[in-house]
Amino acid sequence: METQVILESLPKLSINERLKIAKFALQLVNEQQEFLTKEQQKYQLALAAITAIADYIPNGELTVFSDLDSEDFYNYLDEN
Repeated sequence: METQVILESLPKLSINERLKIAKFALQLVNEQQEFLTKEQQKYQLALAAITAIADYIPNGELTVFSDLDSEDFYNYLDEN
């Protein structure tokens, strides 16, 4: 199957099916990590960075913990 045919069929799939394909593709790439060229490694890192952006936006998964920044941790321990 040609790459273009696969790419054109992706929008027709459900999100779960696309995630399953993405997971499988990443597993294959990770298994062949030692065979990647420098250019392919750079591309892989760029994709990982783009994917991680959603975690760092306001109210993203990684910024949830910053909600505790304004609380005094030691006062909380003294109260309990």
